[in-house]
Amino acid sequence: MIRSNRIRRQTLKARARTTRAASRINRRGTGTLASHAIAQGLNPRDARSMVGTLRKVAAKLGVVGTPGRIHRGRHMRDCTRYTPAQVAAICLAYRPRRLEFKLAAARLTLAA
Repeated sequence: MIRSNRIRRQTLKARARTTRAASRINRRGTGTLASHAIAQGLNPRDARSMVGTLRKVAAKLGVVGTPGRIHRGRHMRDCTRYTPAQVAAICLAYRPRRLEFKLAAARLTLAA
């Protein structure tokens, strides 16, 4: 595949993923921590990495989301969904090291 086409397709795919996650959160009013992170422009791998720490911070703060079920491949998984205000409260106490995570946390705080 031509390199410019590959880069163009990756950009388009990332933009679609971000838009889809953001619209899902706006429509439902809640979303998992990973979907909130993806809606702010992180790729799924980085979002999973960031969310592990966000879950610990949420437990420390006592922020409790609503339990739910999601599809993961062919299997159902338990999840916890949070409102944008809850995610903003979690991100205020979150102290990331990587620049991408710092920017995403700042955007998540402002999104509420």
